[in-house]
Formats: sequence, C-alpha cells, structure tokens
Amino acid sequence: MTLKERITEDMKSAMRAGEKERLGTIRLALAAIKQREVDERITLDDGQVLAVLEKMIKQRKEAITQFQAGGRADLVAKESAEISVLETYLPARMSDAELDALIAGAIASTGATSAKDMGKVMAAVKTQAQGRADMGAVSARVKEKLARS
Repeated sequence: MTLKERITEDMKSAMRAGEKERLGTIRLALAAIKQREVDERITLDDGQVLAVLEKMIKQRKEAITQFQAGGRADLVAKESAEISVLETYLPARMSDAELDALIAGAIASTGATSAKDMGKVMAAVKTQAQGRADMGAVSARVKEKLARS
C-alpha cells in the first residue's frame, strides 16, 4: 500500500470513528497532495508525498511560533494537534549516529573536500534522509564537517 493510499484509508476510518480534528487534518494533507498532482500533472510517489507532508509540518511549526508571539494558545494547540497527525505518516527519525555515518559516507563517495562541495553531499544525503531527518539540521552538520576537513 502506498503512502497516499494509507492516508486515504485513514481518512475513511476517521470518518467512521467521528474524529473531526483528525479527519480535517487528513483532508488537508490529501488536498495538498492532489493540488501538487494537478499542478504538475503527475502521480506522486511516496517520496514526493513525504515532501508534501514535511512542507505542511514546516508551515505549521512556523505558524506556531507566530501564534506564540501573538499569545494565541488556542491556535498553537490546533497547529500542534495537526503536526502530531501529520507526523504519523513520516518514517522513523534517524539517530544522530546514523545521520553522522550517512554524512561521512556521502562525503567520502562524492570526494568532497570543502564547503564548495556541499551541494553534492546534500544531494547524496537527501535521498536517504528524506522524511527521516530535519534537512536544515542535516545541512548545518554537513557544513560543519566540511569546514573541519
């Protein structure tokens, strides 16, 4: 079963169970997936669906910081609940050790020696870490490792 099919099945079960908040979040996710498919005239694979979900989570995290600054605890709670629903579809997070090993392997395989080669390393790491690690944090780690070499 593809990730998109799993989300659709979860939507049906949320409807049957009467879970309105969860259903709303799942519908938002399916709408975002469908929008991208229509815009690009393609059918998204699991990796692309993960990218859509990650983007949605990132948007909600940014909204939370704005709502906290504005003192809107009710909206912070709503966004946090949506994040928790969306995160159920992401694969398990990589440990720090796994991430360091992946970055070291990518640096070795690309022959990177300086910060100029960061794009090559990030391209190699992104394929394996997509959905399993925060790419902003990965970027900072790669930059740090390349600065030391």
